[in-house]
Amino acid sequence: MERLGLGPETLLPDNPGLVYGRLTGWGQAGPCAAMAGHDITYLALTGALYPVGPADGPPVPPLNYVADLGAGTMFLLAGVLAALYERSVSGRGQVVDAVMVDAVPTLAATVLRARATGEWQDQRGANGFDGGAPFYRAYTCRDGGYIAVGAFEPAFYARFVEGLGFDPASLPPQWDRPSWPSVSARFEARIRTRTRDEWEAIFSGTDACVAPVLTFAEAPRHPHMAAREAFCEVDGHWQPGPAPKLDRTPLRVPEAAPGRGADTCHVLRGLGLSAAEVRELLDSGAAAEYPTEEDPCDVRLL
Repeated sequence: MERLGLGPETLLPDNPGLVYGRLTGWGQAGPCAAMAGHDITYLALTGALYPVGPADGPPVPPLNYVADLGAGTMFLLAGVLAALYERSVSGRGQVVDAVMVDAVPTLAATVLRARATGEWQDQRGANGFDGGAPFYRAYTCRDGGYIAVGAFEPAFYARFVEGLGFDPASLPPQWDRPSWPSVSARFEARIRTRTRDEWEAIFSGTDACVAPVLTFAEAPRHPHMAAREAFCEVDGHWQPGPAPKLDRTPLRVPEAAPGRGADTCHVLRGLGLSAAEVRELLDSGAAAEYPTEEDPCDVRLL
């Protein structure tokens, strides 16, 4: 934006109420500011990548959910909304500098707290939330499917053990860490005796915190996801449904995406160009438009 002459130093003096959002991986300053990066590199430098993955292998990138989307998109959105609210009080805008390496540590705050209290070890597969605990991990079923177990609290763990058919007295205490590998092995063997859907039926309606691990093809059709309208089908493809749900001003269900260039003419005319000027841009190849029959561009009539 600065290269286009549209940085905040240029725009804010003309519009003091402007909220100017910036989203970068490394930030505007610092040794890495001018470097390229991706979700995995931002996670690596913040320490958040190291705990993710098996104990006997390298860290595994959690897709791009964490830095790009969680620490990037959502923190930018939160910052812009906060700035808009503050503007309603002060009447002044400001720059919202959303930086992924700044925000990732906030997402990791729970782990940082656990490290400070000695509850977390810098060793993969040895902690409560990283797959080391037998009550918080995924298991393979007889048919090759998976179930996810989140029986962290004692009451949930009791329901989980009950559903597996174990006598609680035959198991060591839930938080006896040295016994976790042997307990996991016993749970693995038992879970492999049934299919994913059979385990789902056993745990359905209970507080064992057990769920089938669904693919993106399966998830929209799960009864709960369908009831929540968490997905919607547009142009034959599943897309996220509106979230969060607002009761007074509900969000619209996404519509089909416009064709590339479908709005070219309308944007150019909205910028003040005449129909002849738009036609000239189209003829020269500087602009392209692909109008639909339902919404023809007026310059086609020239």
